[in-house]
Amino acid sequence: MSHTYRAVLWDFGGVILSSPFDAFNTYEQEHGLPHDFVRSVNTRNPDTNAWAHLERGDLTHEEFDRAFAAESAELGHEIPGRDVLGLLAGKVRPQMVAALDAVIAAGYKTACLTNNVASSGEHSPTANERPDTKAIMAKFDAVVESSKVNVRKPQPEFYRRGCALIGVEPAECIYLDDLGINLKPAREMGMTTIKVADPDAAIKELGSLLGLDLQPSSSLAR
Repeated sequence: MSHTYRAVLWDFGGVILSSPFDAFNTYEQEHGLPHDFVRSVNTRNPDTNAWAHLERGDLTHEEFDRAFAAESAELGHEIPGRDVLGLLAGKVRPQMVAALDAVIAAGYKTACLTNNVASSGEHSPTANERPDTKAIMAKFDAVVESSKVNVRKPQPEFYRRGCALIGVEPAECIYLDDLGINLKPAREMGMTTIKVADPDAAIKELGSLLGLDLQPSSSLAR
């Protein structure tokens, strides 16, 4: 069935980069906070909370700092938003970059669909401005960033923008994301979805769908 696909769409943090959730958990452990507390703040009122407004570009970093502190305090533990911003960098997963390169070499269109945070003048919490990740972003045919288009996953419009930019229909796409809530609307639109929990397992699944050998050892040797 690989002939039915024309494009592969990729989330960035949690797919190309390691998940910020690991950094959240480390922060929680270091500060005596409940496990997954930061995520619980971000999932409360998910369309209107400080995190949602930040990813849509509605709040500055300073405004988010105060808003997140207030929201987390309501749940029992006040956390400055600036602390959360400092946990978003993530590390590049070289096997995912190798898989991306192999997919591009095989002739498939690619797009990055990322919920992210606009850079401040002082630091770059989303990693998009880092030299190493800029080089990766440049590989995609198109990049859709929530902070620039004022729409975010899981809003269907976000996925439609990605498809339109590279000229494909949802049914012609495979989409990789680490969050089920973001995969659901993509799947409902007709995309084939892959949940990225174990990166190597996700790469194997993608290779199987496309009829390509994307295993880390073979990909890195290309």
